[in-house]
Amino acid sequence: MSWNLKFPEPIAVPGRRPLATLRDAATYITGLPRDHQQEPRWQNAVHVLIQAADHGGPVEFARLGMMQALHPRVPVYDMSRKDPKWRNSRKLVRDR
Repeated sequence: MSWNLKFPEPIAVPGRRPLATLRDAATYITGLPRDHQQEPRWQNAVHVLIQAADHGGPVEFARLGMMQALHPRVPVYDMSRKDPKWRNSRKLVRDR
């Protein structure tokens, strides 16, 4: 694989040109201060970038990892909105 693989959609970064390739994203992360690089969100982003570039992992996962690192306050999925009623509404035949 290659660090020159392109994201399906470029990642917009404020005050900078969009990140279009895995190499752009890696360069962006290495340009961050060392203490930011050690945060779990950036470590995860680095991990999925390496998986995509060196081990043939999905490029979309690398994009999602970068998006989560750039925008940590935006929830990916909120279970509190899930209606749990469907789980216990009907008993199975074996449980009757």
